[in-house]
Amino acid sequence: MSLSLTTVAGMSAGMPLGGDAAAAHAASGFAAYAWLLVAFPLLGAAVLLLGGRRTDSWGPLFATAMSWAAFLVGFGVFLSLLGLGSEERALSLHLFSWVPAGQFQLEAGMLLDPLSVAFVLLVTFVGSLIHVYSLGYMEHDPDKRRFFAYLNLFVAAMLLLVLADSYLLVYVGWEGVGLASYLLIGFWNWNPPYASAANKAFVANRVGDVGMGLAIMAMFWQFGAVDFQTVNAGVANANQGALTVIGLFLLLAACGKSAQFPLQSWLGDAMAGPTPVSALIHAATMVTAGVYLVVRSHAIFDAAPNAQLAVVIVGAITLTYGAIVGCAKDDIKKALAASTMSQIGYMMLAAGLGPVGYAFAIFHLLTHGFFKAGMFLGAGSVMHGMNDKVDMRGFGNLSGVMKITWVTFGLGWLAILGVPPFAGFWSKDKIIEAAFVGEGWRPWVFGMATLIGAGITAFYMSRLFFMTFHGDKRWPKEAHPHESPRTMTVPMIVLAVGSAFLGLILGPTNGILHWLEPVVGGHGQEHHPVIPAIPLMGLTLLVVAGGVALAWMRYWRDAVPRTAPVGSLLTRAARQDLYQDQVNEGVLMRPGIHLTRALVFLDQRGVDGAARGLAALIGGTSSRLRKVQNGLARSYALTMLLGVVVILGVVWVVQ
Repeated sequence: MSLSLTTVAGMSAGMPLGGDAAAAHAASGFAAYAWLLVAFPLLGAAVLLLGGRRTDSWGPLFATAMSWAAFLVGFGVFLSLLGLGSEERALSLHLFSWVPAGQFQLEAGMLLDPLSVAFVLLVTFVGSLIHVYSLGYMEHDPDKRRFFAYLNLFVAAMLLLVLADSYLLVYVGWEGVGLASYLLIGFWNWNPPYASAANKAFVANRVGDVGMGLAIMAMFWQFGAVDFQTVNAGVANANQGALTVIGLFLLLAACGKSAQFPLQSWLGDAMAGPTPVSALIHAATMVTAGVYLVVRSHAIFDAAPNAQLAVVIVGAITLTYGAIVGCAKDDIKKALAASTMSQIGYMMLAAGLGPVGYAFAIFHLLTHGFFKAGMFLGAGSVMHGMNDKVDMRGFGNLSGVMKITWVTFGLGWLAILGVPPFAGFWSKDKIIEAAFVGEGWRPWVFGMATLIGAGITAFYMSRLFFMTFHGDKRWPKEAHPHESPRTMTVPMIVLAVGSAFLGLILGPTNGILHWLEPVVGGHGQEHHPVIPAIPLMGLTLLVVAGGVALAWMRYWRDAVPRTAPVGSLLTRAARQDLYQDQVNEGVLMRPGIHLTRALVFLDQRGVDGAARGLAALIGGTSSRLRKVQNGLARSYALTMLLGVVVILGVVWVVQ
């Protein structure tokens, strides 16, 4: 392996640049071990899977230690980059020659820059906390060793995805994440609905993966390479139509992984997996991979405005879609899943706004990773104390018996609402402000979508919080709610602290924006929204307060029925996820089945039938001709005589 020090600009131009010699040397020395980021969790997965039952007693602890070891390496890389100048924070770690195919030469390497390292810290820190939480949550599961192996495998794949220095290597991590998520969602696969949910997630992600594969092929056709450096350098001279096609293919891939419209149908069913899986995959890591892909490909999208507009449209539709669905869910995990879909929609919309939104998308991604993972773990804590029940209509007033869970969940609730000074206020409100930047109809359409989404978010998240922790007790007689063990509550407390203070650390100083600026460019401080920032902030808080007040009146002040009422037409549609499964079945699945049957018929009766018919014709003809060659001299003489007679007859007729 070899390590080279470059800046982001240097990478685009293919030219290594220097910096402070001592800092560069120190950073290079430590970052040379960045391959351990993937190696540690991969080793944990291999040991637990290959070691079998012999690792049952110590395997989960070993897997947790491997995840924390990856975090320590990632934190060391982060400190190394901090020691460099802002224009030099890009280290390229060459691993080995991967694809030597004639003129196409692709090296396997890692890109250590502010964007990838931000993801590394999120994945390893939150992932490690979820490993610790799982020690308590999965304590009595006989297959917990296998569960921790899958967790390690997922962390390794996600780290490879964000550290890869080429789209082809991203694709390897991309598929690894898909495999690990399938194994984790279907962990309790003896339950048919759980196995079905895993299959659904796998198929939906494969549809998106087609986009990723086609994007890589299109890059090779357009640029002759698929590494970030060459692709970014070639964008300026590329055909805009080709860039638009590549951008749309990348967006399709992002929609699959990040559960964005129209590939969002798998996310709600994926809650069938153990709750730590929901926190790890569907709150902090996997569903953010699509946002990472779009931001990492910002050079392509900046040069393809139509593809960039498509990103904004998808984000606006999804944030509204998820918010509406979340209002009607009584399953606590599915309500949080709808919230995740909506919040990723905010990030996707910001990523489509260009330089004014890239950094804000990543900022909200980081804060969301903390408060949403904390709320998912809080939901798991509630389930732990309520005999694995998930129906919020059977909860109520749990704040008195699960105080730690109530407080930590409450901090996450305040953060996602965007109440100052909690984390979401500094990140989500910046996206709302960025959405109102621009000219013409776009700032009003997309800005109003984010503002309305904030109000609906305040309503359904307050609904969830009030139905679970406040109001009248609606517990069944057999339920004896109690607080979770420390292995579960300590990670929840840590994530709650992040929900409360991460925004204060990164927001007022614009620290995260300056950190990401060498990768994504200017963060848009010079842009002005069509509604001034201060009045817009006040309007947002007013809308949020309205959503909270409405939820308070309906789900705290008034009694909540134990059985869900019939509801309006929109409510019934939201309970059915706005009929997304029915649409998929009607538009894709059933026509696909009929098309497949037609193709099978055509193949069997047409292609195969023609081949079999030709074979039968040749075989029958040869069988009949074979009878002529019987080996009898008199038959041959008679044949010759008949031939002579025929020839004489022809001659006589002609004359």
